[in-house]
Amino acid sequence: MNGKLMSVDEPDNAAFFWTREPEFVFPGKNSGVDACVSQEFAAPRASDLKTLLNTFLETTNCFIKAKAGVVRVLLPDEQTLQVISAVGLTGEGLEAERIVELACEKCGKDAFKRGLCSTNIDACETQRDGRPHQQFQSAISIPLKSRNSPEVLLGVFTLFFDTLQSSSGNAANMSIKFADLLSALIEHIKSNREAKRAELLMERQSIANEIHDSLAQTLNYARMNTTLLSDAVRNNNEIMATKYARNIDEALEISQKAARALITDFRSEMDPAGLLQALQTLAEQFRQQHDIVLDCTIRVADLDLPLEHEIQAYHIVREALSNIAKHSNASHARLIIDHHCGYYVFTVEDNGAGTFSPVEGHYGVIIMRERAQRIGGEIKVESSNGFGTCVQLFFPEPGSDWRAIDE
Repeated sequence: MNGKLMSVDEPDNAAFFWTREPEFVFPGKNSGVDACVSQEFAAPRASDLKTLLNTFLETTNCFIKAKAGVVRVLLPDEQTLQVISAVGLTGEGLEAERIVELACEKCGKDAFKRGLCSTNIDACETQRDGRPHQQFQSAISIPLKSRNSPEVLLGVFTLFFDTLQSSSGNAANMSIKFADLLSALIEHIKSNREAKRAELLMERQSIANEIHDSLAQTLNYARMNTTLLSDAVRNNNEIMATKYARNIDEALEISQKAARALITDFRSEMDPAGLLQALQTLAEQFRQQHDIVLDCTIRVADLDLPLEHEIQAYHIVREALSNIAKHSNASHARLIIDHHCGYYVFTVEDNGAGTFSPVEGHYGVIIMRERAQRIGGEIKVESSNGFGTCVQLFFPEPGSDWRAIDE
């Protein structure tokens, strides 16, 4: 994202580029060193997809006698592959594989069309150019496809070998079988997440309906007291008028609390497919509705969060984008989703006027901060006149037992 130039078919905006990466300052002491150390040595979550895939890869490498393995998943933009699991790659080699564009990744589209790509690394332009894999002789890549919809690409499974491999050899045939199992595992986990998320959304809707029913009854009570108050005023009955006015005030107070709970907690536009997909859809809608170039960068291959976290993060990002559209006078904006040493970080930035004032109620910053606090997070706002505004939401990764508690 940093320094990305706009395409030449947008002459008005072609000269603009982002000059720096958004800066995330860790909360607490030592500028986040404690958080990084804690995250590095934290026990993995048993239900974590990355943990399961690492175990799967270790077994596969041992069985097929591969020296390293990588599983990349396709991000919601359907253009980018990101490593979610890797075994046998470290340092520079792992960093080179972390994020690749599907359009320029030989084992992406080519493998998707043909079903398998067996590559001599020395002869492969994609692997040789900028990929520090001199210790390997060959690679076998297989697309991970949905079993229910074979045209849907889930990701790419790649194994590295220290000997040359044939596309019709034993290792290739076994890799295909393991890729089928891997596809089923990824799809099963994601399907279970969607089913659970949909169930929780239905529960929230049920609660919302109950609140609505209670709200309707309270408002009806207030309306009845309004009629009685009019009669008391007309009859100059000050005692009864005071009583009915007090009843109306109490009913309105109850109604206000119920309405606030309904609006801020239970109405949700979340996609059952999860937060990443919901934000991708939100970005597409923003581009269609506003004359602002919005870049969306997702640097998290798998985002598995409690539903409450997803809903609050979604609404905060939506509010930040709404502020850009209404107040920034910007030509460009960007949304970046990242993970740093145990913190999820959502950055919404624009190149507009930079007149954001956190104390102005119409920006909704108070509600944004309340939402962040509900999930143990914080909102950071930086705005400079003429240099745009940056709104950053960050919150710690939920504990290992969040799923059991959430359920």
